Amino acid sequence: MAAYLLRRLGFIVLTLLLASVVIFAATQLLPGDVAQVLLGQFATPTALANLRAELGLDRPAYLQYFDWLGRFVSGDWGDSLASRQPVLPLVLGRMRNSAMLALLALLFYVPVGIVLGVLAALNREKPLDQAISGLSMAFVGLPEFVSGLLLISAFAIGLSILPANSSIAPNTGFPQAFRFLVLPAITVSLTSLGYVARMTRATTIDVLKTDYVRAADLKGLPRGQVLRRHVLRNALLPTITVVAMGIGYLIGGLIVTEQVYGYPGLGRLLVYAIQRRDVVLVQACSMVVVAVYSLSNLVADILYAVLNPRIRYG
Repeated sequence: MAAYLLRRLGFIVLTLLLASVVIFAATQLLPGDVAQVLLGQFATPTALANLRAELGLDRPAYLQYFDWLGRFVSGDWGDSLASRQPVLPLVLGRMRNSAMLALLALLFYVPVGIVLGVLAALNREKPLDQAISGLSMAFVGLPEFVSGLLLISAFAIGLSILPANSSIAPNTGFPQAFRFLVLPAITVSLTSLGYVARMTRATTIDVLKTDYVRAADLKGLPRGQVLRRHVLRNALLPTITVVAMGIGYLIGGLIVTEQVYGYPGLGRLLVYAIQRRDVVLVQACSMVVVAVYSLSNLVADILYAVLNPRIRYG
């Protein structure tokens, strides 16, 4: 296991290195001029040239890349070109906000999705299965801005029990931010819930047909024990992959949800950086998202080995 983890960590480092090349190249291809955006359309050519020299934008691209990569690895992420704030605490603060929202969403849709998937599998082709499948498909196809507006109308405007705006102050703790996180977390969960439920249903149906599950039933083992010890341990393996991929999306991809609720997350910060051609901030946000995806996949592989001894010993 130790050797496997070392190989996976080396692969993550390689992934981050390749991602850094792609991210840097993409920021170089962004339309518009950073200096022009910062100084405005009436800036003189001399002022634009001076600012480009100050920011190092007049150097060859490969020198800019190696200089950025070296400072990034050492923890010097530079200053935002648009706001002149240090990038590292800015990105970490927004990542912390996104992590709080992701945690609450995961706590909601993962157990609920697994339970609904198992219930649908145990009642295959019955009304309960059809109801769960139809409802999960409806949730998957419902855009986040639509479900968000419906939730705001119901719980913020109609019942007045939850805030419609989720703007929180920096360094707000999870207990204090909980009320502001509920509606965004439910909005995100409605979409992800459908994927988890349908994946769990499909894999559970396949596992229920296996010989070892039939043998456990024929031995007279309690149904709950069969499900817990024999079915779920194998049926949840593909579901873990779906959840792991969803973690990266929850950290950096909730752009629509964050915009609807005004929540200061990492996705909203990335949009802000792109709109202002703030390449330093775009690079930092993108690298953080890639790192989260890579680490979440590593955690998923470890959980695979925990749930399936054949993977662990193979």
